[in-house]
Amino acid sequence: MAGGNAIRGSRVGAGPMGEAERGEAAPRRRIPFWCANDHETRPSFADDAAVPETWDCPRCGFPAGQDRDNPPAQTKTEPYKTHLAYVRERRNDEDGEAILAEALAKLRSKKA
Repeated sequence: MAGGNAIRGSRVGAGPMGEAERGEAAPRRRIPFWCANDHETRPSFADDAAVPETWDCPRCGFPAGQDRDNPPAQTKTEPYKTHLAYVRERRNDEDGEAILAEALAKLRSKKA
């Protein structure tokens, strides 16, 4: 026998487990959701759980609702903005020039 571990191939929690060891599963219900691309998904929820109004479609990522004829519209996502883009939203060119001139004057005064 080659050297090795006797429990090779198993992991924590592996092995036969029945309902007796885990307890009984909560009663569940499957709720249909449809997206704008007419994809249907049926996630399951516990009977006493609150069902959300929208659910993300696993096929296309669009929001899905329970009304097949009137699915929710796709939400608009803002593209990633750089730090410079945020600064440009708050400052105009004149403010930028003034801040740059002030910073350069401060650097030049330290050198002298």
